[in-house]
Amino acid sequence: MNDTAATSLPVDAERIAAILPHRYPFLLVDRVIELTPGQSIVAIKNVSLNEPFFQGHFPGHPVMPGVLIVEALAQASGLLIGLSGTRTNGDSSIFYLAKVDNARFLKPVVPGDQLRLEVQLKRQIRGMGIFTACAVVDGKNVATCELMCAESTR
Repeated sequence: MNDTAATSLPVDAERIAAILPHRYPFLLVDRVIELTPGQSIVAIKNVSLNEPFFQGHFPGHPVMPGVLIVEALAQASGLLIGLSGTRTNGDSSIFYLAKVDNARFLKPVVPGDQLRLEVQLKRQIRGMGIFTACAVVDGKNVATCELMCAESTR
C-alpha cells in the first residue's frame, strides 16, 4: 500500500507508532501536522515535565537534552520517508541516523514548550536520505542541523 494515498492530517500517535519502531520513553514525535510527500514534514513534540530525562537534566532547572532534540528531528525524517511511500525495502525497512552535521542549539527547550519539528528532504539516493532540519518553539529556532539517515532491513 502506498502510504501517501492513505495519509490524512493530522497523523496521530497511533499511526506514528505504526511507522516508527520507537516506543516510550524514546518516541519523541506526538503528531504530524503538515506533509508534502517526498519533500517536507512538520511534526510536533509536546515537552512535558513528566519526561524521564528531566529527572537528571538538570534537577531544579529542567532542559531537554540537545541530543534528544536531534533524535526527534531524525524521527520526523523517518516519518517523512514512511508517510511518503518511498522506502526501497518496503515496510520491513528501518531508517537509522547515520550522520549529524552543523548542529546548532540556539535556545533551551523546557517543560511546557511545544517543539515544532520542521524537516526537508534534500535528496534520497540508494536507501539514504539527506535532510535539513529545524526545531522551533514559539516561532523561534531552538536547534538546526543536517541529518543523514540510512535505510536497512530489520
